Amino acid sequence: MTEQQEPNKATIEQAGNRISSYLHRTPVLTCSALNRMFGTELYFKCENFQKAGAFKSRGATNAVLQLKKNELVHGVATHSSGNHAAALALAASRLGISAFIVMPENSNRIKINAVQEYGGKITFCKPTLEAREQTLKLVLENTSATEIHPYNDYRIIAGQATATMELLQDFPDLQMILAPVGGGGLLSGTALAAKYFGRNISVIAAEPAGADDAHRSFRSGSFIPSENPKTIADGLLTSLGSLTYPIIMKHVDDVVTVSEESIKEAMKLVWERMKIIIEPSSAVPLGAILERKVVVGHLKTGIIISGGNVDLSALPFNL
Repeated sequence: MTEQQEPNKATIEQAGNRISSYLHRTPVLTCSALNRMFGTELYFKCENFQKAGAFKSRGATNAVLQLKKNELVHGVATHSSGNHAAALALAASRLGISAFIVMPENSNRIKINAVQEYGGKITFCKPTLEAREQTLKLVLENTSATEIHPYNDYRIIAGQATATMELLQDFPDLQMILAPVGGGGLLSGTALAAKYFGRNISVIAAEPAGADDAHRSFRSGSFIPSENPKTIADGLLTSLGSLTYPIIMKHVDDVVTVSEESIKEAMKLVWERMKIIIEPSSAVPLGAILERKVVVGHLKTGIIISGGNVDLSALPFNL
């Protein structure tokens, strides 16, 4: 697949086959208590149980496995607040190559530890997109590594799409799918998979009100970058990309925002009722249902649980 080709059905299926021996086929869980609470059927695709603790392993693994030998020589590099960083470091370690990771200095401690455990070489920077990009530019110049962007890469998007492909293989009669949105890799992959493997499914994105660039971009019909985002959902701080934005505009039905309090409440609900660990970013779609920003009614609804990498010493609902 060349850089110019948007993933199609075959591309996503190929990605699924390519990564299958490296990653988990994550379970889909239901919860009778939550179903009763919302009067519907919710199906949670649990990427918190994925390798490196998040869906990001799908895209990173798919991208690294497609690199040519001459691209592997000097390793790979990226900028990431955490989950993509860990996923890329893990994927690189399996091939015995270096992973150079630029991380904001205020990144989640658990995610920093994970990158280091997988052998990633971290360079810290100020917590702005400009600082991340400028620091990565220097790292690329110094190392000659191959850049693997966190989301603005069709190989990444195809990899992320495999989560929804699997969900729909297990539950083909779903009528709606909800996913969080940051840079849009997961959301654009979700939307494409829903198109190719679903049956007239609505795709709704949820994002923190304090980082609502995707919502504003979607509603205005023109790209609006993320500026000074503030949210506990640290995986959803980045702007949409030049590749993800058009896919989202074409295939996503709506983008809604969720308050910090609802994110915390949704996260706590999942911990208490489902007995699984999810991070704040994963709780945003359920938060949208709590706020009735998304009316699920009696629709069978899939929710992508994006990850479970959370600092247990600083749980947001205990602060």
